[in-house]
Order: sequence, then structure tokens, then C-alpha cells
Amino acid sequence: MFMTRRELDAARISDPGLRAAYRHCRRLNARHGRTYFLATRLLPVHRRPAVHALYGFARWADDIVDDPACARTPEARDRQLARLEGELASGLRTGRSSEPVVRAVADTARTYAIPHEHFADFMASMRDDLTVTDYATYEDLRSYMHGSAAVIGLQMMPVLGTVVPQEVAAPHAAALGIAFQLTNFLRDVGEDLDRGRVYLPADLLAAHGADRALLEWSRATGKPDRRIRAALEAAADLTRSVYRQARPGIDMLDPRARPCIRTAYTLYGGILDAIADDDYAVVQRRAVVPRRRRAAVALGGAARILTARLRPRPLRSPEHPLTAAPAHGSSSNGSQGYGS
Repeated sequence: MFMTRRELDAARISDPGLRAAYRHCRRLNARHGRTYFLATRLLPVHRRPAVHALYGFARWADDIVDDPACARTPEARDRQLARLEGELASGLRTGRSSEPVVRAVADTARTYAIPHEHFADFMASMRDDLTVTDYATYEDLRSYMHGSAAVIGLQMMPVLGTVVPQEVAAPHAAALGIAFQLTNFLRDVGEDLDRGRVYLPADLLAAHGADRALLEWSRATGKPDRRIRAALEAAADLTRSVYRQARPGIDMLDPRARPCIRTAYTLYGGILDAIADDDYAVVQRRAVVPRRRRAAVALGGAARILTARLRPRPLRSPEHPLTAAPAHGSSSNGSQGYGS
């Protein structure tokens, strides 16, 4: 509770209802996103509420589509997504909402001048998940991931701050979002099969003699297959190539944001290592990064924070200001960085 209060005070969020909305988003982040929540703790405190709001909204929409505990029919899920979409559009337009998550994310969008089309693209991909159960090609999957993953990186960029024009950093931010999601797809192959979905592109599977039916057989019987393993290894190689595209963008961020994103980059990359260490058995079980490994990476991130704080601050310029937390309810420059 103290940390939550400190974060909200640092972000200059004073309205009691808005503070409650941000606290709700933080709880969603802590409950559902262990890796991401751990990395977020490395951000300067005044930036954390905005990240919790963005993640909380994405988590809420994803739960409407995927939560196995809910017995909603596809039609009911579609209606709930439509209600959320309408609430979001109204919240982004007016800055008000009775839904805590929407209120927090609308405040974040206004404070950091996040383009509204990123949220529209995200909701379009969530709708795809109601009807699309597999993807013929990697390009088809990339189109889906623009809304489900790339725009998350683009939403985050104004919150984190950049030391270059945003259009220079944007392709790397989008790539990092895609790399994280490809990692999740690999980790969750078995669970996605249980939901009736296959995110591994059919052309990648076919290149190694595998297909959806073979994946379903392996999941049902618990038996591995060398063709599946080869396809999964190829998918991991593809994912690592996207991480390489994303990596230069970390040094384009405000120095005080880099430890957080570098830690997330390393932790998610560690999931790929865990999958390989488990011989690509993700059809049968989820690969897990050991807690000791996560703690060691987080400790390294904390050390980088200390180093960043001891460095001289970069000179401010009109194009890439590095300023303190913006006042909530007012628009801020999209490339704003961190204060002390």
C-alpha cells in the first residue's frame, strides 16, 4: 500500500477516484504479469501508474476473450467487447468513465498524448480472437500482432520517454512488443490448443512436416514428435531475430527507463532459453524461468538504475525534453522522459 501511494503521489494523481482506478490496474498487473510487473518496479516511481494502466486495460480485454474461468458464449464475449470498446471510445473522448480501468487508461492517454488509434487497433485484434483460430502465414500473424502487440510498444513509448525522435524509436518499440508476444505464443502452445487456437503459422509448421492436427495429437497423447520440435525450434529462431530488431531501441529510451526495458528484454528472452532447455516440450507443458534467475536479472536491473542516476543528465532540448511528471489531465509532449 505504501508503494502504491508513493507511486500515485509521485505521478501527481490526487483525485481519490482516479487513484482508486490506478490502484485497481496495479493489482491486475501484479496478479497476471509476473515478469512484466517485476520489470515495472525498476521504473522511476512517477511513471509506474501509467504502465499499470496500459497493462491493466490490455489484461482486461484479453480476459474477456480468453479467461477459461468464464463460461460466456462467443456471442456474449462479443457483446462484452463491444461494450468495452464503446466505453473506451467515450473515455478517451471525455476523460471520464465509470469503469476504473478505462478511467485510468484514458487519463494515461491524455497525460502522455498517446494516439487513440493504437487503442482502436488493439481492440480490432481482440475481436479477431473471437473468430480466428489459426494463421496461414507469418504475414497473416504479423497483421494480427500489429494490434495485439506492436501497438503496446507504441503506447509505452511516450510514457518511457526517448532521446531520439519518436519516429526513429517506433519500429524498435513495435518489434519488442511483437517479440514478447511471439515468446508468449511459444510458451503457451499447449494452453492455446486447449482454447482451440494455434498461433504458430501453418506455413512454418508445414516447412517441417507438421500441422495443426499433429499438434492436437501430441497435446492429446502427451507424445512428442521430431517434426513439431523442429518447427518450434524454427519459431524460436524467428522470435530471436525479432528481439535483435528490437534491441537498438533500448538505447533510444530515456536512460532511466532503460533498466526496466532491458530487464524485461532479458526476462522474456530467458523464457526462450527455458523452452530450449526443456527440449521444446511446450505442447505438453509450459516452460518456466526459475525464480532465482528472475531475481538475479532484476538485481542487475537495480544496479543499472543506480549507475544511470549517477550519470550526468543529458542537456535538455526543445525536441527531446526530459522533464518531471506531467500534471494529470493535461497533454504532455510525446517524447517526454523522466524527472529525478
